[in-house]
Amino acid sequence: MSYTKEINRKNPTCFLFVIDQSGSMDEQMDGGSIKSEFVADVLNKTLAETIVRCTKADGVRDYFDIGVIGYGGERVGSAFGGALSGRTVLPISEIENNPLRIDEREIDVDSGDEVLERQLVKFPVWIDPNHDGGTPMREAMGTVGEIVAQWCDEHPTSYPPTVVHVTDGLSTDGDPEEVAEAIKGVSTNDGEALLFNLHVDTESGDEILFPSSEDDLPDEYSKMLFRMSSRIPEHLVAVAQGMGYDVNEDSRFFAYKAGMDFIGHFFEIGTRASQLR
Repeated sequence: MSYTKEINRKNPTCFLFVIDQSGSMDEQMDGGSIKSEFVADVLNKTLAETIVRCTKADGVRDYFDIGVIGYGGERVGSAFGGALSGRTVLPISEIENNPLRIDEREIDVDSGDEVLERQLVKFPVWIDPNHDGGTPMREAMGTVGEIVAQWCDEHPTSYPPTVVHVTDGLSTDGDPEEVAEAIKGVSTNDGEALLFNLHVDTESGDEILFPSSEDDLPDEYSKMLFRMSSRIPEHLVAVAQGMGYDVNEDSRFFAYKAGMDFIGHFFEIGTRASQLR
């Protein structure tokens, strides 16, 4: 395990977000949000924040190649809309230049002395929520494997790709575990590809976050997702610990029955790759 390669424009890394868009993602979570809508919001926010991280005086630097794969019903493919529709992995500068639209959102802003004021802010949108049909997770993992293998072939000296997979249910097209193992076996000379799994649930409570063993997991499905997940690299262990989570070198980057309060943290920790230069 390495994961120490400096990330720069000559040696970028890749973030691939894989989003379950099956019919069950239309269920309402505690707090009132629909699962598909909340996940899309968190993903759009993550893309915007990643763009900010890459923005320097000379513009947006291409430290990251980013793709978003959606799967549901009979469909597995790019979840981008608008000018990026149908494209899989793109330099982050292209993503910055091609939002699907710019929404306005009301948020609470601290105006001083702990007084909150409602303000309108711009909210770029690249991914719209979707939910339809079954859960072709095995096919989705196969598509991810092809993308990751090609990217590693083209970037052998880079920090390896990170795959962030979000799902709420069982695969309906066969066992995805073998395909997931193949993804984790693809590597650059800085380490194997990382596969992180986030299971979202409708009800808060009973979350299992970053377990280090499958022994206490409640069912075969959760144990399968645990086995599909990579161990947390050392630098991300430090990030997670800094945010107050109980993790160690044996912890897997996996969460089961995650609620709304945790989902944003999962994305935030998962996209803290090595140092940017």
